[in-house]
Amino acid sequence: MHIVKRTVLVTGASSGIGRAVAQNLLQQGHTVIGVSRDCRKFTRRMENFSSVELDLSRLSELPQKIRQLQQMFPEIDAVVFSAGIGQFGSVEEFSYPQIEALMTINFTSQVFLTKALLPALKRKANSDLIFIGSEAALKGSRKGAIYCASKFAIRGFTQALREECGNSNVRVCLINPGMVKTAFFEHLTFEPGDHESNFILPENVAAAVSYVLGTRAQIVIDEINLSPLNKVIKFKKS
Repeated sequence: MHIVKRTVLVTGASSGIGRAVAQNLLQQGHTVIGVSRDCRKFTRRMENFSSVELDLSRLSELPQKIRQLQQMFPEIDAVVFSAGIGQFGSVEEFSYPQIEALMTINFTSQVFLTKALLPALKRKANSDLIFIGSEAALKGSRKGAIYCASKFAIRGFTQALREECGNSNVRVCLINPGMVKTAFFEHLTFEPGDHESNFILPENVAAAVSYVLGTRAQIVIDEINLSPLNKVIKFKKS
């Protein structure tokens, strides 16, 4: 299959799913602009890769920063929204700043980025917005009220955005993985089980992103749900 070379902006590109997505796209010959809060995590130079330091938590700075980014890389024709944080607990256990921080990174910053980038993307012959959601966007869970809310918000946003972009060449896709074996769980009280059937690999999500980008421009893939074969949650010893 002939692969059309794209210029893809990937948020959260320095670790986890975002890093796997960036690496997979580079291997296929695409050009990648990797966004990270700390570009020191990009330890070596790679052909067709550029890094951009951007703190998505600073909402007031985003419009200007994105304008600068567009001036540097006007050829961007796809965006993969991989940045995200995880925090779990009952609503009473969250402080007000923690609620705001989680919703800012997981939802509001992505809306800001979309708003800023959408006009230019609509002028492209074809373009893609791919959001990495979560199984938490499909069903609420105990101790996950705030996290689930952020992912439900992204799901509603993508569904509405897809309708808004229906008369343009912009495709909108949401990928909802179950538990992915990354550093996401490093500071949480639980993690997926140890057997390979208990978790998804970040490379699996990256493959789904590549599949979406590789389909012919006249096809829209609304949503992809990825689940481990056997869902097992392991709680860490305190």
